[in-house]
Amino acid sequence: MTEYTLRGQVAIVGVAESALGKTPDRTVLSLQQEAALGALDDAGLALSDVDGLFVSGYQYAERPAVLTAEYLGIQPRYLESTNLGGSGFVAAVERAGAAIAAGLCETVLICYGSTQYSSRTRALGGRPPEWSYQFEVPHGPALPLSAYALAATRHMYLYGTTSEQLAEVAVAARQWAMRNPKALRRAPLTVDEVLASPLISSPLRGLDCCLVTDGGGAVVVTSAERARTLRRQPVYLLGSGIATTHEAITNMPELTETPARASGALAFARAGVRPHEVDVVEVYDSFTITVVLTLEDLGFCRTGEGGAFVSGGRIAPDGDFPLNTSGGGLSYTHPGMFGIFLLIEAVRQLRSDCGERQVANARTALCHGTGGQLSTAATVILGREA
Repeated sequence: MTEYTLRGQVAIVGVAESALGKTPDRTVLSLQQEAALGALDDAGLALSDVDGLFVSGYQYAERPAVLTAEYLGIQPRYLESTNLGGSGFVAAVERAGAAIAAGLCETVLICYGSTQYSSRTRALGGRPPEWSYQFEVPHGPALPLSAYALAATRHMYLYGTTSEQLAEVAVAARQWAMRNPKALRRAPLTVDEVLASPLISSPLRGLDCCLVTDGGGAVVVTSAERARTLRRQPVYLLGSGIATTHEAITNMPELTETPARASGALAFARAGVRPHEVDVVEVYDSFTITVVLTLEDLGFCRTGEGGAFVSGGRIAPDGDFPLNTSGGGLSYTHPGMFGIFLLIEAVRQLRSDCGERQVANARTALCHGTGGQLSTAATVILGREA
């Protein structure tokens, strides 16, 4: 196996969101375009500079990158449409870096858009149950929610995790969102209010679940050499990892052990960074249990201690563990897949662009995406210095 060579060789140089929330007058492509143009402008680049394009999503065409390239009026020499679910855009940073390092392209635009709210659907592309869910769909689960509910039930059984502890994840996210003017939900939230929200799939309640919104996001990745000549401070890729253990939840080896164990271990080893050296953590919060499982598997706390770790305001703005500083998918936005927004927030934190929610002296950030039914994992570690 060849040695990992991406550390400090590529950098994120531009990020942006489109309009978020409710956008009934917009399309998936127009949301992507808005985010893409914003990210390129952030970097001081133009569409003509893009020679690599990474696009994926569920509300899409058979060849999403080809369609998006046509819409944007560009003819990139490298295209990617791999769909890993919510981890996909975090994973795309590694793949973009590899393509750049191999000389296949120099400037990669990663973009995403969804009109999930306006389309009034959370359908995952109409995949038939015989593909993988033949042992689940006949029993009527609300997927993917019920899969995460199974993991939550198992974690509670094994380790004594409580609904109150899960609720603290949602409360902390809301406290961060109150400092983010772009967040959809900014009203104060209490643990009691989370516990009083409707039970959706036991033990998860309505406020344990991410938002359903419209929106798009974009990230621009280029070589470290070129990044140093551009408008904004580069944010360097230090380490990354991608992993999977299953597709359907019935095939998950252990309900409380996610592929984040493997992807996180790879990212930390390749970056030469340890968990306690990370200043800002952005992890996928599709559901409150996702956060608890992810923090354990990434090594920020021991297995079974995630519920206690997120309690007592530790992950809130005044706590000692800055987590999901945008408000996350629970309170900021969640247009189908949230991974690209993890990257956007991490870059802004490392650039000190976050105003009231800025984490002081943030120099290293971790982003972790979770896809499917705890099926896929992608972790990247980013730094202000190469």
